Amino acid sequence: MSGAALGLEIVFVFFLALFLLHRYGDFKKQHRLVIIGTLLAWYLCFLIVFILPLDVSTTIYNRCKHAAANSSPTENSNITGFHATATPVPSQHPCFKPWSYIPDGIMPIFWRVVYWTSQFLTWILLPFMQSYARSGGFSITGKIKTALIENAIYYGTYLLIFGAFLIYVAVNPHLHLEWNQLQTIGIAAANTWGLFLLVLLLGYGLVEIPRSYWNGAKRGYLLMKTYFKAAKLMTEKADAEETLEDVMEEVRKVNESIKYNHPLRKCVDTILKKCPTEYQEKMGRNMDDYEDFDEKHNTYPSEKSLVKLHKQVIYSVQRHRRTQVQWQILLEQAFYLEDVAKNETSATHQFVHTFQSPEPENKFLQYFYNPTVEWYWECLLRPWFYRILAVVLSIFSVIVVWSECTFFSTTPVLSLFAVFIQLAEKTYNYIYIEIACFLSIFFLSICVYSTVFRIRVFNYYYLASHHQTDAYSLLFSGMLFCRLTPPLCLNFLGLTHMDSSISHQNTQPTAYTSIMGSMKVLSFIADGFYIYYPMLVVILCIATYFSLGTRCLNLLGFQQFMGDNDMTSDLVDEGKELIRREKRKRQRQEEGENRRREWKERYGHNREDSTRNRNVHVDPKESNLSDISTNRSASKYTRANNRTERDRIELLQDVEPLDFNAETFTDDPLESEPGRYQPGGRYLSMSHSRIFDDV
Repeated sequence: MSGAALGLEIVFVFFLALFLLHRYGDFKKQHRLVIIGTLLAWYLCFLIVFILPLDVSTTIYNRCKHAAANSSPTENSNITGFHATATPVPSQHPCFKPWSYIPDGIMPIFWRVVYWTSQFLTWILLPFMQSYARSGGFSITGKIKTALIENAIYYGTYLLIFGAFLIYVAVNPHLHLEWNQLQTIGIAAANTWGLFLLVLLLGYGLVEIPRSYWNGAKRGYLLMKTYFKAAKLMTEKADAEETLEDVMEEVRKVNESIKYNHPLRKCVDTILKKCPTEYQEKMGRNMDDYEDFDEKHNTYPSEKSLVKLHKQVIYSVQRHRRTQVQWQILLEQAFYLEDVAKNETSATHQFVHTFQSPEPENKFLQYFYNPTVEWYWECLLRPWFYRILAVVLSIFSVIVVWSECTFFSTTPVLSLFAVFIQLAEKTYNYIYIEIACFLSIFFLSICVYSTVFRIRVFNYYYLASHHQTDAYSLLFSGMLFCRLTPPLCLNFLGLTHMDSSISHQNTQPTAYTSIMGSMKVLSFIADGFYIYYPMLVVILCIATYFSLGTRCLNLLGFQQFMGDNDMTSDLVDEGKELIRREKRKRQRQEEGENRRREWKERYGHNREDSTRNRNVHVDPKESNLSDISTNRSASKYTRANNRTERDRIELLQDVEPLDFNAETFTDDPLESEPGRYQPGGRYLSMSHSRIFDDV
């Protein structure tokens, strides 16, 4: 089994990172370099989290083996590396090799490759790719130039700080730093910046994750929050539609002014390819023939303005598509929560859905997860499961907060993580050590990484599921993961007293801490910042528990969900009305489809049978005449039927006041021409709608 566990985890973590990236990114539409860069960053960070427990168990075995080799029967020796009063290796507990033992020399090389690759990604490659992906240039050279200009200040700041430090070292005669010490200082600086951000995210996640599961057991709370999200999302959706229409109007003007023989026409064609299909079809019809632009003194846009317009088109189209998909997902969530609220009082214990799922259900899953099982799970078991999970996660959060405030104490050992590891080390239970380490660092990672997935910096950074995350946000998340993971691992090793620079014990370090170098070069960071700054997590947890950040954002004008606020109540009522209106619209659509299906089943087969019987008894010489008469009668019947159906639709339409949720505004929806451009700068869809869509 030597090295087998390492290989299995490497493969498993790769597919885990690929699955998460597939959920948030779009492999078909986004650039391959963006997908590869983000996947590599996520993969390396998740790999560090999963492999670190194996490094801990291997280090404990090496310490035991080294202590057993150097100990004598008459003297005491420190075999564990944790206790101040150590005992010799007992004969009944030999230092046997763990099942996941990794041979010497593999882990240092592995950690060195993983760490420096992740640092290269987060500080050099990913920031450059961010600017490259967001650039509106029309060529690779133009995008590279834009990315270099945007990152000049970013890179120049670090070079300025590093240059000033080198000058200070060269001038000061008392400082003689070697290359290894300079490397350690650079690592310490990067980890210090990461630890500063890590504590902020950890303080939020330790409270918010257990509270989210506790609130998830309250159906009324979830439904009210969904209504609140619907009102906010509808505002964002309307704003995205207006922005897209304004940008498309600018594209239309540019498309009409620059003809196909103009030198900048290739740039305009590139912009048109990024526009939605309905706008492309409308603009393509307005293309005139050849025009000699040299003889006319028209003002044409410059290439710089086209680059800016191209960037606006990419952003507006992505935002519009994202809000459309999120609106549909939120509607399904609201409908389902309303169904749960209705089925809670059901006497039949059968879960009934208002709307059937548009996707075909799996027969195997449907057999086991039938309406009865679904009712018991959704209405009875799920709330209790969420409450129990919230209590367990709260206990973990309390353990983390206590250990963060006491991990620097080695005599006595107050950190609960260190106590658990030391108890397992006495019996050489390597499986328990790996499980305890994995659960501990996994919980810390969930608290930090989930906050990265939840936070939103206006519309510049936003991780949206269902393949709706843009390239800029994916790359930015990769940067955050690469900067947060190394200090997260060092903090975990400090909580378990496996980091000798924190515990101040002369023991064999882990392979991960060996690549970090000795922190004695910067003692004020190792003995000060790394020990006392994590205590700030207590204040951050208290602030998160009382929702101080949410209240501050609400005072600044950013609507946040708060139960005791008048603005929240207004938005909840508005969202409830929007959901009710969408529900009525979908019900009318389903009723129309059912009536059309019944019409086809009732009259369609009879018409086919009568036509088939008539053709059987017709003389072969008169077949041509009968076909002509049949076609005429069918066309006449179709025209009459269309008029009848048209009158019936007008009578069945439910007249409702117009609101900002409407997609298009026309005087006569039945007589509107597809693709017609409205005077207000609004384009209509080019797709032909079905006649029963609004019934």
